[in-house]
Amino acid sequence: MVVLQWKNLLGFLIFITYFLVLLGSSTNICIILTDRRLHTPMYLLICNLAMVDIMFTSSTSTTMISVLLGEVKTISYYSCISSMYIYHLGDIEECLALSLMALDRTIAISTPLRYHSILTNPRLFLLITATWLIGLGVMGVVAAQADSLPYCQPIIRYMFCDYPAMVRAACVNPEPYWMLPTILGLWLVGAQLTFILLSYVNLIYTVLRLPNNESRVQVFNTCICHIIVVFCFYAPKLVSVLLTRIGVRLNLTERNALMIIATLLPSLINPVVYCLKTKEIRKRLVQILSRKRTAVMK
Repeated sequence: MVVLQWKNLLGFLIFITYFLVLLGSSTNICIILTDRRLHTPMYLLICNLAMVDIMFTSSTSTTMISVLLGEVKTISYYSCISSMYIYHLGDIEECLALSLMALDRTIAISTPLRYHSILTNPRLFLLITATWLIGLGVMGVVAAQADSLPYCQPIIRYMFCDYPAMVRAACVNPEPYWMLPTILGLWLVGAQLTFILLSYVNLIYTVLRLPNNESRVQVFNTCICHIIVVFCFYAPKLVSVLLTRIGVRLNLTERNALMIIATLLPSLINPVVYCLKTKEIRKRLVQILSRKRTAVMK
């Protein structure tokens, strides 16, 4: 694998980021699962997103840390294709999780009196299960296509294994094999992002119809977390698409940097945002820390 300059510093930063992702996401999961008052659709979706973040970052961070800090420059074929599968599965699930959260906020704000009857916990579990089954099925097709390729260049030119890297390492003309990721990209970045944006157009329309400013501020505070998370997830992808459309060719270092940001930044921001901006999670976290501090003092 190609190792970037300043590899030790970069490896250390990735290690710290990965540790913070695990710490923040695990904290959110533990707080939500251990507090029955938080067993509501909104918090269960936050818990699902935290699990996706752990899977998404683990699929790449372990490989990057071993390359940059451990100086491990080889990876077995099955480890590579497994990492590719988990990485793209995490990407798909992150996108679908954000769409479910947009749906949740739309129902909660547009029809607040019917919210708990429309989006019950059993129905939410069915929706979450459906997103995972979709992701697993789609990635089964992607992995099967990658596995069918003949490989004659055992060099991965990126920091971790993903579908484009494996196609470029194959002994084939890569052009026909870009159709599948293009379709997936249109579905994820196009259809899902469009759905999220339309849901927020509907929310803005609903908010503007509220009778007083206090209600508007309350609704905005409810949605700001999701807006920040959506922006952090889609911004690197949109930048990559925009650069491609205007004909900007990134070198290997720049492409690796963009991929690292797109992988680690959303998973780092998500638990921080929900810990700080969600009142119930923040309150529960303060209670736990205060209890531990009191126990230590005693």
